Amino acid sequence: MVSAIGVLISVARAAATALPGRPQPWPDHLLRRTAALFGWAAGAVYALGLAGVAWSESEVGDGADSTPAPACRMGFDPETIRGLTHHHASYFPLRFDCVREDGTVYASDPDLVWMNWTWAALALTAALLFLGRRYRTELRAR
Repeated sequence: MVSAIGVLISVARAAATALPGRPQPWPDHLLRRTAALFGWAAGAVYALGLAGVAWSESEVGDGADSTPAPACRMGFDPETIRGLTHHHASYFPLRFDCVREDGTVYASDPDLVWMNWTWAALALTAALLFLGRRYRTELRAR
C-alpha cells in the first residue's frame, strides 16, 4: 500500500514539472522525480510478488488438505501434480517451485516471472536515471 501511494505521489510530482510555474532547474527536478517514480514502482511490483509468495508459503500446513502446498495443486492437471512431495519458496528472486519425487520442478505461479523482470527493469531504470542526474550535474559544474 505504501509503495502504491509512493507511485501516485511520484507521478503527480513528475507531472508538476510540465506545468507552468515549474521548479527551476526543471530538468534536474524531472530526472529526480522520474527516478523516484520508477523506484517506487519497482517496490510496488516487488511487494505484490512478495505477498504472493508469502501467501503461498503460509497456506502450507494450515488445516486439512494443505500439504503439499495448495498453490502447487490448484489449477494443474493430475498428470502435472503426480508425485508431488514438497516445495521451495524464494524471496529473491521471487519463486514458488513445486518438487516431484523424481526431482523435477515446476513453477506454481508463472506470473512471478514477469514480476521479477518488471521490478528489476524498473529498479535498473531508477538507478540509471539517478546516475544520469548526478552525471548531468557534474557536467554542468565543469
